Amino acid sequence: MSDNQAAMSGSIAISSPTAVDSKARKALWGAAIGYAMDGFDLLILGFMLRAISADLQLSQAQAASLVTATLVGAVLGGIGFGMLSDRIGRVRVLTWTIVLFAVFTGMCALAQGYWDLLLYRTIAGLGLGGEFGIGMALVAEAWPASKRARASSYVGLGWQVGVLAAAIATPILLPAIGWRGMFAIGILPALAAYFIRHSLHEPEVFVARSKDRPKESALRLLVKDWETTKLSLGMVVLCSVQNFGYYGVMIWLPNYLAARFGFALTQSAVWTAVTIAGMALGIYAFGHIADRIGRRPAFFGYMLGAAVMVIVYSRLTDPMQLLVAGAVMGFFVNGMLGGYGALISELFPTAARATAQNVLFNIGRGVGGFGPVVVGTIAAAYGFQTAIALLATLYVLDIFAMWLLIPERRGAELA
Repeated sequence: MSDNQAAMSGSIAISSPTAVDSKARKALWGAAIGYAMDGFDLLILGFMLRAISADLQLSQAQAASLVTATLVGAVLGGIGFGMLSDRIGRVRVLTWTIVLFAVFTGMCALAQGYWDLLLYRTIAGLGLGGEFGIGMALVAEAWPASKRARASSYVGLGWQVGVLAAAIATPILLPAIGWRGMFAIGILPALAAYFIRHSLHEPEVFVARSKDRPKESALRLLVKDWETTKLSLGMVVLCSVQNFGYYGVMIWLPNYLAARFGFALTQSAVWTAVTIAGMALGIYAFGHIADRIGRRPAFFGYMLGAAVMVIVYSRLTDPMQLLVAGAVMGFFVNGMLGGYGALISELFPTAARATAQNVLFNIGRGVGGFGPVVVGTIAAAYGFQTAIALLATLYVLDIFAMWLLIPERRGAELA
């Protein structure tokens, strides 16, 4: 642990677990399952925007704002539930966030117009925002330092399993049960919450640290001094670019393929599923690479690859080339998701870890929530290819933020 980390925590580090035991595996499964359900819900929204818009007579801007409202709600949920988790425990609050998300996703099936649907999506976003960071903190505290990045990447894979399931299930279920029926399925994560609440235990590092919790609020610890503020600023930039690129591409990709090549929903789903498969492989690889050679080299390699691939993808016109390039682009664009949980956990103390995960990543989600709106606006004026190509400049910004603001923390004990 560095001197700066020790100063931030106000105490010495507690050794990480030395082996992957049953508690670590249960923590991983609990976090990954909750995250998979979140991913499933958010992607089916992208597939259903056209059907929802036709039924409720929504404009294109209103349809896009449903995604934005969900992600902005995630920022608020991230702050509130992250602080609550750092105060009273990971497992209990994780359960609450999943139940809140599930119930209000199910409520969307009852929406009668734009405004009540917007409200339900915003409240569901509160739960979504809380779930991510708490699950990541839980896993980081339960796994050995030498395997922390790959454990983080496995949680990230839960999201990809969810969105892949959405890409496969939506073309099959949507014609049969409609968009309301699809939202009703979103109540299922409440069952996962039962599993999580009754099978998981608080990590030892959290229990130990709860006895000497700092007087400052967890939110205040994120800007405790200039060095800590630089870490927070750097992570906000990284998380914003990550989410802006991801949502900007994934929400509009099915519509782009349908408009450009006349793809039916099933064909668009296949192309999207291949891109998601590339993302999943990228996430899995990132965790192992980051554990082996370090966080910074792994991020630099993926950021450069993302910048190159979005430009390449924007220039392709052949459907089969787009299929292959989409998988490669997905590998780099979303593969970095595999490293945020470990990196943030190593940069911030236990007293603020879940808050840091939720606040910093979900501020990025809030910024990323404007990705669909910005990409859609630019695409309408200049074409989808131009909108995607402009994302390359964001990954260059990513590289500078990582270089200047984020130190290496591979193998660090949690403060």
